[in-house]
Amino acid sequence: MRGAMRVLIEPRKIVLAVSIVAFVLSCKDENPQGPDIVFPSSNVSYSQHVQPLFNQACTFAGCHDDGQHQSPLKLTSWANTVMMVPGIVVSGRPDQSILVSKIQGSLGQRMPPNTNPLNQNQINGIRTWIADSAKNN
Repeated sequence: MRGAMRVLIEPRKIVLAVSIVAFVLSCKDENPQGPDIVFPSSNVSYSQHVQPLFNQACTFAGCHDDGQHQSPLKLTSWANTVMMVPGIVVSGRPDQSILVSKIQGSLGQRMPPNTNPLNQNQINGIRTWIADSAKNN
């Protein structure tokens, strides 16, 4: 066949391209889950308030779940949240906690991205939980 060009794509490049597309599609643009999590003004519970909020706003899109992603932060358990990445949660000090800075949008890109930000009640609830020693309760 004269004049015809034969293009070969290496299998590794195909796998890489498919992986990139899968990663991009794994972070959805909207939260499909139910109503807002409402925090009390005191006695914030990790298991009743904080983790359900993380499940709804942070792990649903595959961004901070237990999978392999760009961020090393996994918000799937108390231990992962407070111990995996130094400085994310500084017990008793919400103003020094990276988590608070990220959800308030005062440090880099506001989290969660590509969806509605956490409301003020939720931000205050996270701040209260951290101020009260970020207990595993």
